[in-house]
Amino acid sequence: MSFIVESNQERTFKNVPVGSHLGRCYRIIDLGSQKSEYMGEVKVQRKIMLGWELFGEDDNGQSLTTDDGKPMGIFKNYTLSWSENANLRKDLQAWRGKPWTDAEARRFDLKTILGAFGMLNVVHREVNGKTYANVAGISPVPSMIKTAGLPKAVNKDQLFVITEPDMALFETFGDGLKSKITNTPEWAMQKGKVVGTVSSFEDLDDSIPF
Repeated sequence: MSFIVESNQERTFKNVPVGSHLGRCYRIIDLGSQKSEYMGEVKVQRKIMLGWELFGEDDNGQSLTTDDGKPMGIFKNYTLSWSENANLRKDLQAWRGKPWTDAEARRFDLKTILGAFGMLNVVHREVNGKTYANVAGISPVPSMIKTAGLPKAVNKDQLFVITEPDMALFETFGDGLKSKITNTPEWAMQKGKVVGTVSSFEDLDDSIPF
């Protein structure tokens, strides 16, 4: 029989270092409608999370890997909007390195960016005494890196859409992410439904290549 006592001191984790890093998009998660408050104004907006696995080294020659040897990951949440001023649209345009045509600007299938490589500009931000790594910008991979050869994927590509949830994938999420998803009106509407993997968001079109 065990009787274990543990320190209540917060565990530390490796932060992605500041700088420009090669990343591969492997995760697109529909977070549903999330509530946020800014300057006293409360908004409820549909959100998504993009996730990248990172490759290479930092400025000090340290490998961008976790303690168990896997690629470090970084994530960014976006409002699911394709309006001209939406951060999602701006970041994807900067990532591909050229503006959208009128036809391309109408709709876009996010599935297209799964597996795509980009250069992520990572900055640190301090909030309540804690330091967080954030994606400040995305740009195309330089031709020199492409010529040398891009690294092989480590993580499997993940696409999760609440309206048609892949429950096998859902069960791999951490408790925090599960809670964020299940406490949304979109999840409530889908309660009790279990289907297979889907290919795209219902309100985005797959006719335009990234």
